[in-house]
Amino acid sequence: MYDDTTLSPRQGGGLFMRTTDFTPALGLPGFTRGYDLAIRLLTREAVWRGELLRQVAPRDCETIVDVGCGTGTFAMMLKQAAPGARIIGLDPDPAVLEIAARKAERAGLEIEWRQGFARDVADFKGELAKAISSLVFHQVPLPGKREGVAAMFASVRPGGEVHIADYARQRSVVMRLLFRLTVQSLDGLADTQPNADGALERILSDRAGVVVEPRRVVPTATGAISLFQAARPQD
Repeated sequence: MYDDTTLSPRQGGGLFMRTTDFTPALGLPGFTRGYDLAIRLLTREAVWRGELLRQVAPRDCETIVDVGCGTGTFAMMLKQAAPGARIIGLDPDPAVLEIAARKAERAGLEIEWRQGFARDVADFKGELAKAISSLVFHQVPLPGKREGVAAMFASVRPGGEVHIADYARQRSVVMRLLFRLTVQSLDGLADTQPNADGALERILSDRAGVVVEPRRVVPTATGAISLFQAARPQD
């Protein structure tokens, strides 16, 4: 599935396949162009993305995949922090990939954009140093959460790192209410409620073989965003 082709915005219109088998950014296709602004205004983006970048600590020698890369903001941050790293952005949505490719081209950053689901990252078969995902799994059905996290662990080498920033357990009444009024009103209860109840913590712990708890929890106007780090067990 994966090759060495880096897609530019001009190529993207012809190479990104159109599909609807996913929940678009902000819940509806028509909202995609407003995604960056909404995330910036409503989620304290500079705080949690900055913390995530420090947690990931990318290095020039590493190959890193951003699963569900969306409009490419964090993939670009990774490349700026480690210009010698190979950064791959993976997302099923052709619309956001085209936005991401244009943003990276304007910034002069060479990033590889791939169309695919979280489960597809398993095709890297332990080749990667780190696999990252942000604000993706809360809007994925529970079987897809398990499959996607398993694929991320399978994509990194033994001892390699999995980093996730997402809406996970909402520990306070206020955060649960904000999460219900914003994220769940857009993405629905069926896929988001397991995260609010702690499903992501349980899935990560099962895969890592140890108890995985958030390294940082960032309260926002849309609920609490939790940052996780786990390592693939040594074979």
